[in-house]
Amino acid sequence: MNITEKIKTGMTNTVYSLVSDENTAETFKSGTLPVYATPAMVALMEQASAELAEVLLPDEWTSVGISMNIAHLSASPVNIKISATATVTAIDDRKITYTITASDESGLIGKGTHERFVVNKTKFLQKAAHKLAKK
Repeated sequence: MNITEKIKTGMTNTVYSLVSDENTAETFKSGTLPVYATPAMVALMEQASAELAEVLLPDEWTSVGISMNIAHLSASPVNIKISATATVTAIDDRKITYTITASDESGLIGKGTHERFVVNKTKFLQKAAHKLAKK
């Protein structure tokens, strides 16, 4: 599959969330404070990346995350709006590399890189299910 027909470097996607009691470090057990959890920020960054590719791929294809390297730079309190933006920086066969950022209404709160690999859904799930047969 040639993903470069539709996915191009420079493409971006932004998604939004609101910090709530459900996505704090305290709730995620990634800390003890009622501020935006790092795992929640990572998930929002990954969502921005995944959605960018998903809408451009044929129905039988999707992308899966293979690496994430981020820095969480600033705490965000409950009731503040968060945005995460993914920008395609490289495409190597079926691997897509993104720069990712997250911001709250006061500015940048996180940044990093993320890689995703484009896979055939059926083959990928068959390979995963095969692990159960080995148990």
